[in-house]
Amino acid sequence: MKEEIIIAGFGGQGVLSMGKILAYAGLMDNLEVSWMPAYGPEQRGGTANVTVILSDTPISSPVLDSYDTAVLLNQQSLDKFESKVKPGGVLIYDPYGIHRAPTRTDITVVPVDATQATFEMKNSKTYNMILLGALLGVRPIVPVEAVIKGLRKTLPERHHHLIPLNEEAIAKGMSLV
Repeated sequence: MKEEIIIAGFGGQGVLSMGKILAYAGLMDNLEVSWMPAYGPEQRGGTANVTVILSDTPISSPVLDSYDTAVLLNQQSLDKFESKVKPGGVLIYDPYGIHRAPTRTDITVVPVDATQATFEMKNSKTYNMILLGALLGVRPIVPVEAVIKGLRKTLPERHHHLIPLNEEAIAKGMSLV
C-alpha cells in the first residue's frame, strides 16, 4: 500500500496541521511516512500545501508530480492541483468559495460541505478535522484510532481537552461522504 496525498488551501485553514496529524497517524499505524509542507512567507491568508505519503514500504522521495488523493480547499489550489490527480484517484473539495467545480471524469470527485458542517458544529476550528474525516471516509488509509493518537502527539497538552471535539468532527466528516 502506498498513498500519495496533497492537501492544499489558504493558510489558516489547518492544511499543514491536517497533514501533520495524518502523518503521525501513519506512524502510529506502523507505516513509512513523509510529510513535506510548502507555504509562502505570508502563511495565514496565503496559499499553503502539504504532501503526505503513507506506505508499507520505504519511501524513496517526498517530491511528487502526481497524487492518488487531493484535498483542495480553495480555487487556486483546485486550479493548480486538479490536473495532478492520477487517473482513478480521488479529489475532495469544499464547494464553499469555489467558482469553478472540478471537471475531470477519470477521477472520483467528492464535494464535502465542510464549511456548513462547521456552522452546524458551532466551531470553525473543526474545519480541517471534518475534511480529514471525509478523507478517511473515502480512503480509509489509517484507522481513526491512529488519528486520535496522532492528535495527542501533535496537539500541545493544554489543548488535549479539544480531542473529543476533534473526534466528533472526524465522525461528522465521515458521515458527509
